[in-house]
Parts: sequence; structure tokens; C-alpha cells
Amino acid sequence: MYKPLFNKRRVLVFRQFGNKGWSLFSCLGREVVCSVLSVSTLTYASAESVSTHPVVTDSAAVSTQRELLLDEVSVTGSRAPLTRSQAARMVTVLERADIQQAPVQSINDLLKLAVGVDVRQRSPIGAQTDISIRGGTQEQIIVLLNGINICDPQTGHNTLDLPCQLSDIRRIEVLEGPAARIYGTSSLVGAINIVTTAEGSLAKGEGRNVQAQVEGGSHGYAQAGIRLSPVTLNSTLSASYARSDGYSRSKAGSLNSDYSGAKAFYQGHYAASGLRLDWHFGIADKGWGSSTAYASPKWQADDQYEHTTKLTAALQADVLSGAVSLHPTLYWNQHQDRYEGYRNNPTALPFNYNRTDVCGLQLNSHFDSPLGRTAIGAELRNENLVSGNLGEPLTSPHHIHGTDRDYTLGLNRTNISAYAEHNVLLQGLTVSAGFVVVKNTWADMNPTLYPGIDASLRLGSHWKLHASYNTSLRMPSFTEMYYKLQGYKADPHLKPEEMRAVEAGAAFNAARLTVQATVWHHHGRNMIDWIMDTRQGDDAAWQSVNHTRLNSVGLETSAQLSILNSQLSISYSYIHQEKDLEQGVVSQYALEYLRHKLVTGIHIPLLYHSPVNSHPSPVTKRSVLTLDANLRWQDRAGQYTDFDGSVNDYSPYALVDARLTWQQPAYSIYLKANNLLNTSYRDYGLVEQPGRWLIAGFSVSL
Repeated sequence: MYKPLFNKRRVLVFRQFGNKGWSLFSCLGREVVCSVLSVSTLTYASAESVSTHPVVTDSAAVSTQRELLLDEVSVTGSRAPLTRSQAARMVTVLERADIQQAPVQSINDLLKLAVGVDVRQRSPIGAQTDISIRGGTQEQIIVLLNGINICDPQTGHNTLDLPCQLSDIRRIEVLEGPAARIYGTSSLVGAINIVTTAEGSLAKGEGRNVQAQVEGGSHGYAQAGIRLSPVTLNSTLSASYARSDGYSRSKAGSLNSDYSGAKAFYQGHYAASGLRLDWHFGIADKGWGSSTAYASPKWQADDQYEHTTKLTAALQADVLSGAVSLHPTLYWNQHQDRYEGYRNNPTALPFNYNRTDVCGLQLNSHFDSPLGRTAIGAELRNENLVSGNLGEPLTSPHHIHGTDRDYTLGLNRTNISAYAEHNVLLQGLTVSAGFVVVKNTWADMNPTLYPGIDASLRLGSHWKLHASYNTSLRMPSFTEMYYKLQGYKADPHLKPEEMRAVEAGAAFNAARLTVQATVWHHHGRNMIDWIMDTRQGDDAAWQSVNHTRLNSVGLETSAQLSILNSQLSISYSYIHQEKDLEQGVVSQYALEYLRHKLVTGIHIPLLYHSPVNSHPSPVTKRSVLTLDANLRWQDRAGQYTDFDGSVNDYSPYALVDARLTWQQPAYSIYLKANNLLNTSYRDYGLVEQPGRWLIAGFSVSL
């Protein structure tokens, strides 16, 4: 399922088998067998480059480059595009086939199957989930939609408010480790890029341009979605709606983990000689019962509620001008948030209203010379907050739509960054080095340089070694700087977090077996966390602070075997962290990491269909009934304080998810089971997670 790749920033997805000298199969010079990997397959794909721009595999003429510009590409990795065999950094990729077969309800659930990713739910169905990588926090990663930073500077809790549905997604890519020279601020410990497609139906080879899905199951869950993709318009439009009664009740017996939300997403593209334009617009609107999501022993509210609305729009271009490739981008994101400490009861606690508007302009470019391949670029990103409880007093209040209140507080900051990267390409060896310079208007931050270097060595046709040193930074969120309600006291003078990291690894890739191992070390300074000094008794409060240092070491390893048309996989991650804390001081995030995580998966075809009058063979047989199952075992470090004041260690737990699918060319019927063994577990101390959740669904393509 997940395929860690050694990445350099672009991968070509050939929609047609071109009869040109630069076509994919001609480049390889060997027979190519196309196949589909299952949801259970955690493996290393052979495609070793992922990027935002088309790959030029040699010094082809500009006319050939212009043709390559029309192919579909994606984002992840480094700044400069290199060929697949020259990749230097590892990327984990979840392909579309895996997404379609996964026993999941949301993108959040998909990410749980990546061994280096920590997914902590406060609510299911993608209502609210904190995502972290390699022992970091939800604030320390960057999430991108088609290469566009969609993170909310108010808080990392809203990062995965995505306007697209699962059927829109072409792939999900995970880059682990600092990525400042690639993505700038926010990418302290890693990046997740969600790639969609606008080029007609994903099933257009069968003439199907309308896709619809309906499913329902436990806890009053129901979901319906549709996707329209007329080939002649080079665009797609999707919409979906989901709801659930939730899996728990408040002490008063009312709903407190219910959910209701809708999404709509439009994407299109235009291509001409030497030019390609891509654009998207999306909206995600949802409300959910937050149960005890932000409760504490001092404030035991169990009927909280939250409503968010996210708007996102972007325009991207690829332009070939002589020997230089240009990639300008313009984007805008808006996030609105209403938090109710007591649902429908503002007199008990006034509702919190926040709105952030983010505008950005990027210009990326690359060119070749006798010395190698060079990439340069810059980004200007403005983040503006208006709020009822975060920020500094506004000169003039802004009215809160639909209420009798005003936004009276706010904050505005601008981040300016510029980067340069150069790649030296030798026989079997790639060395990629560069830096980013960052200047932020907040707190009069001086321009600061963050360097990085990646190297990979190819040994024969099966082995590859890689090593890297990278640095990064993250600006504090508005919540970390200003939140001061219900036992929280934020510090507006927080410093940016900074990270230095080294890693090394090896991968073996054969026809039926892939094995990979990576070791890494992160050293962070000025790390931001919420801590409480329990020695203060009733006066104790959670305070946002900069810690002097945080050291993390880790190991990740995985193996995947394909045998008898089935795929087996196993992945394991170990992390150890050290942070100085005084006696009696507890941490809310930094030391609550996954010490151990084990993920295993299996994909088994149970029944085949062979065409009439056709001799059964691996080519003619088509799987019509498949079973996909995953086992995930986690052991989290850290402790939490229960409502009665007792301190508890997090308990390890194991979850089993499964999906049974009957697949036909025009439709599919499936059964999904999440937490099949009905395990009782907690990702956050005061939030009990749902037990067994059964879902039945039907999808059709017309």
C-alpha cells in the first residue's frame, strides 16, 4: 500500500503509451509489466521520482520538453526535478488503487497505515484529527493540496479540513524529516501532499465519467458522494455529504460525538505548447460534537461543539521559456471556526470565533548546466487572523457574520522565503544540496538560513543507499501565542522552533520482495509545548513555552512480499525522546509520542472471473472478490490525568480493520469493519474512541 520512494521531485504519470523516443517504456529499454498494488502493500515502488514539474530525462530538445509539459505530475521531495534513477530522498506514497480498497472512512484513516505517521483522533469520520510525523506534534508538519500549503496558522487541529473526497485523490505522499528548503516554514518534521486529478474521469478508458457512492453503517452513519468528470471540459466537480449520531452520549444523555458535514471540489486544467495551467477551488463545511475533546479535571465539560468552514483556491502554471522551466503559483485559503464550550449555551461560556485568511505567491524555476541541475525560487505568504479571543486589539472591529458580535482581536504576519538548490549527478551517485532563507515580520525576526544536503548511491539494480542532513523551522501558531481560556495561558513572545536532523538508510527492491530500513536523529531547540506545573495545585494552568532542546532517535523498517497474486506487508517504527522537565511538570504534546508502531497488511483475491472462451491466465483473469485486512499495534509514551485527578499511563492497543469487495467493471459492493475486535482504546487521555464500526456501501461508474 504505502510505497516509500527515493524522491526527487517529479514523477510522470503517462496517460497514453506514446510512440516517441522519450516514452516511458522506450526509456527503460526492457519489458514492463503493469500491475496494481493492494491496500495492504507497504512497499517501495520502482518509480523513484516525485515532483511538481515534468521530468526531462536527458538533454532533449525544447520541443520534446514542451510535449513532456503536458503530462500529469505531482509534488513531493526536493526542489529540482531529477530522473527516477537519480532520486536521493525517501518518500512514502499511497497510490489510488490502495485508496479505493482501504477499509477506511476518511483520509485521516488512510494515514494511520503509514508507519512513520501518528494519527490521534478526537472525533472519527475525519471530524478532527491531529497528524504528526516522527514524534512531532500536529503543529510541526505541513499539509499540501496539489503542492499548495493549506495549513491553518490558527491551530494545527484544523489542518486536515479538506474539501476533496477520497474519489478525487490520485495519490498521497508523505515526506519524513525536516523539509524547509523544499516547503519553507511549517515543515519542521515532515510533509504530506494530497494530489488530485482534473484530467477527465479516472475510469475514462472505459468511458465512465460519472461516479457515485452511497454507504451507511453503525452509529447512524451515512455518506453519499458524486463525481462528474467530462473529458471534453478537462475538469472535475465532486460533492459529498456525511453524517453520524456518534458513538457516545453526554452525562445528560444528549448527542456529544455526532457529525454532519459537506464538501465540494472543482478542479480544471488547460494545456498548450509550452504552457499548462491548473486550478482548483474547494469548500469543506462541518460541525461535530466535541465530547470531552478539550476537557480537563478542572473543567469537565462533555458537551462541547465545534463548527468549521474552509475555502481554498489556487492557480498554478508550468511555463517553458528556453532552457528555463518556470512554475508560478497563486493561492488563497480561508478558515472559519466557531467553538462552543457548552453546546448551544453561550451564556455559560461565550462562543469563540476565529477567521484566518492566507494569501500566497510562489515562483519556482530550474535549469540545466554542465555542472548539473539548479533550482531557485521564492515565496511570499501573508497570514491574517481576526478573532474574539486571539491576538492583539484591532484598530477597528470586524463584524462576525450571522451574530451580534464583532471580531475585536487579530494579528497579521508575512513570511518571505527564498531558496536555492543544486544537484550534482554522477554515475550511480546523486548529491543534492541547498538552503532556504526565511524572514518573518512577526517579532522582527531576522533573515535566517537553513541548509540541507541529500545523497544517494545506487549499487547494481537492486540496492540503494541514502543519507541526508536537513534543517528547518516553524513559526508558532496563533493559538500557541494567544489562547488564554479555561486553564490555558499562552505566551505571545514565543520563538520559532528549529530542527536539525540526520538520517541514513538502505533499500532492496526485487521482483517480489522489497525491504527497507532507516535510522534517524532529530535535535530540536526552542521547541513549543504546553506544560503544567502540578506543584501549583489549584492554580496550575497549561502554559505555552519554548523548551531548550528535544532529542529524538528512531528506526523504521518495512518489508513487502508478493506471492500467489496476494500481497503481504509488515512495517515497524521505534522512537525514543529525551526532554528536560522539572519534577512535577507535565507535558501535553512533546512526550506523548508513539514509542512503538507496528502495521501489517494483507491483500487476498478470493474469486476470479475469466472471459468466456478465453484460456485463464494472469492476464485474462480478473479478481472480482477481494479481502483486505490490516492490523495496527501502537504503544504510546506519556501519561494523562483522568477526571478524578489520577495519573494514568497510555495503554498499548491493537486494532484490526477489514474490507470485503465485490468488484465489477461498472459497480462495486463492499463491507467494511473498523476496530473489528471491538478494542477499547484512547488516543487522547480523556477521549474514549469508538468500538466496532460496520459499514456497507455501493459505488457505480457510468
